[in-house]
Amino acid sequence: MNTGNRIFKPLPLRKVKLSGGFWGEKNQLVREKVIPIQWQILNDEIPCAELSHVIKNFKIAAGEAEGEFHGQVFQDSDLAKWLEAVAYSLTTNPDPELEELADQMVDLIGRAQQADGYLNTYFTLKEPDKRWSNLRVCHELYIAGHLIEAAVAYYQATGKNKFLNQMCKLADHIDRVLGREKGKQPGYPGHEEIELALVKLYRVTGEERYLKLSKYFIDQRGQKPNYFETEARGRGEQFSADSKHFGLGYYQAHLPVREQTTMEGHAVRAMYLLCGMIDVAIETRESALLESARRLWKNVTQKRMYLTGGIGASSYGEAFSFDYDLPNSTAYAETCAAIGLVFVAHRMLQLTPDREYADVMEKALYNGVISGISLDGERFFYVNPLAVSPEVCANRHDHFHVKPERQKWFDCACCPPNLARLLTSIGEYFYTINQDEIYIHLYGNSTAQVGGAEEVQLTQETAYPWEGKVRITVSTKQPTCFTLALRIPGWCRQAQLRVNGEEYNLLDGLVNGYAKISRRWRNGDLVELMMAMPVERVYSHPLVAANLGKVALQRGPIIYCLEEIDNGPNLSAIGLPLKAKLTVKHRPDLLGGVPVITGEAVRITGDDWGDSLYANQPPAQVKTEITAVPYFAWNNRGNGEMLVWIRET
Repeated sequence: MNTGNRIFKPLPLRKVKLSGGFWGEKNQLVREKVIPIQWQILNDEIPCAELSHVIKNFKIAAGEAEGEFHGQVFQDSDLAKWLEAVAYSLTTNPDPELEELADQMVDLIGRAQQADGYLNTYFTLKEPDKRWSNLRVCHELYIAGHLIEAAVAYYQATGKNKFLNQMCKLADHIDRVLGREKGKQPGYPGHEEIELALVKLYRVTGEERYLKLSKYFIDQRGQKPNYFETEARGRGEQFSADSKHFGLGYYQAHLPVREQTTMEGHAVRAMYLLCGMIDVAIETRESALLESARRLWKNVTQKRMYLTGGIGASSYGEAFSFDYDLPNSTAYAETCAAIGLVFVAHRMLQLTPDREYADVMEKALYNGVISGISLDGERFFYVNPLAVSPEVCANRHDHFHVKPERQKWFDCACCPPNLARLLTSIGEYFYTINQDEIYIHLYGNSTAQVGGAEEVQLTQETAYPWEGKVRITVSTKQPTCFTLALRIPGWCRQAQLRVNGEEYNLLDGLVNGYAKISRRWRNGDLVELMMAMPVERVYSHPLVAANLGKVALQRGPIIYCLEEIDNGPNLSAIGLPLKAKLTVKHRPDLLGGVPVITGEAVRITGDDWGDSLYANQPPAQVKTEITAVPYFAWNNRGNGEMLVWIRET
């Protein structure tokens, strides 16, 4: 088997078939329920949900309806992400009716597009004379990026090029307007996204101009004179470039990207910038750009990431704050930011298959990402804190951004369709291939076809993440030599590996956290990986002040939390003794069937306290039992408190 490429490429989505299990069920939920619900929302057909008006905006822009633009300046991107999710769904599960609906939307987009290629319903309807005049704020390039991503995905899914041609026309228009050449504006986006989209467009069309335009946006960012300052002066606007929260750092434009040492500003924008940097570095083989991306990755994952894979500690600016500042109850940890972190980790794995990247990808996927969607697929979290009190949320302004229960939709609705496009494409995150190597990064029931003539098939069977056993069956028409590399997760302290029933010494082939098995594979060969999954106590770096004296519970890749419905109110009063025994119980009746963690704990009580607010004696304690459930599944049984970090006594 020879893939003919030295880059670690993801196995294409159409080559991976999910077959039930954890991710298969999530994928099915999105295909069968979330995509139809979001279509209704885009058409304003869901009672009590925030008004979307997205389809109506396009119809008005196309001259097919009357009315005014409604929504955020980036409202068009909701339709783009919905179409991208549809494309991934069609890739793995063809559906003629859904494809026809998508074709209708592609036609509508074409009718709304201007003759010169420009496409943006906000500016077409509200400010047609101000196109490209406020790149810092107005998201024109962000929307273009999402539309381009959707068009590439739709072309790859269906082979139809109408949408792709429309987006090439848009990209060509942008290339005529922006750049260093005489007569062009030397601008770049306030919200990154188009950089990674242009690389996707380049890869599918082979048009070098798109790669050069992406590289231009990355190279120009943060250069002096700073475009955002120049642009603001041209509009007669006061822009404080040094503002602590909404200055150049908020836009990752305070320095050229190759000089940045810490990840600053809006967390989602930052992740999309990193994606673009890595994509351009892959195509141009530029070491300086890649080194900057690695440096910023380490700053995020080693000093600014929550245990759940959430990022962005501050609600003010949806932004990073400073190293080790990870408050729990005021955490922002936007769903889109965790999704962006997954995108970055996936790209890092295409450079180097290192467990460090796959571990973060897995952590975010199982915790900080899917916490953003309810188990029934009907409600969503924008913000994903690690401690919640409904009473505090209702009465404290510094918690106004925290919702104690998922919402049907949002006026700024970037997260739900972002979840849909990730979960419909999840199969693409399982494997990367390089010449005669196949790397498995994620475990889940699936079948993968590898090789130009589908010469090798890998079938995974597992109850992961609830159980640590994975069976991988190799099917091949003739004996084939290749290396199979299995990730041994960082959370795993003890693992066994067998090939056709014979013990395989993990230490012999462990490279960057992957067990590499090189052999001549025959049809029916069986690989069995057994990973011990005890309950682990997890502690924070001592500089994370919010978690000093506290412990979190983890089993496998799953982070656990306490909920009021299981443990009573005032969860902060619970303490977990250092030596307390923790037991795992599978509850098929709970939250769709999950293992829960139980154990003996203590609870501070106020029974003998009296009326005094303060006293010189400690309060009484009583024994209690705790029940912890997976963090991603909290708030699926009603409103109540939630807590990840527990006092350790």
